[in-house]
Amino acid sequence: MKRRNQQGLAMVEFAIIANVLFILLFAIIEFSVIFFDKAVITNASREGARRGIVYNPDGTSTDEIKNTVMEYVQDKDKKVFLISLGSPSNFGNNKIQVNPVNCLKPRDLTACPAGTPLTVSVDYEYHFLILPHFVTQLAGLNPLTLSATTVMRME
Repeated sequence: MKRRNQQGLAMVEFAIIANVLFILLFAIIEFSVIFFDKAVITNASREGARRGIVYNPDGTSTDEIKNTVMEYVQDKDKKVFLISLGSPSNFGNNKIQVNPVNCLKPRDLTACPAGTPLTVSVDYEYHFLILPHFVTQLAGLNPLTLSATTVMRME
């Protein structure tokens, strides 16, 4: 008699728990992608700063530093990409700042001697991939701006 009254109980318990488990699973995946993208833009800012600080008698232009950052983010040979639905098209040169710009090309060693700090900042608007409308309406987090700043001294 008891067994007959408990038919379907496991399905009801699973229906209650499944929602929490799926939300937790999607949150783990989403935050993993966010951390990966953060690591990519951090490394891209390091690559750009390294390009700018290495001594070059002709100097390195701001555009060359920005192109180095863009190449790192979109390099098809190294398979380094920002994870998004498609290409990182919302990642543009206007999201990359280089300071000081007057020290780079041509290199004026009196104005900017060795040891002058060079700062490369990168901003990226991350759009949630899994359930973007759910995240937007529930938490109001879309888009999330990821930032990375690297400071290195000129050689």
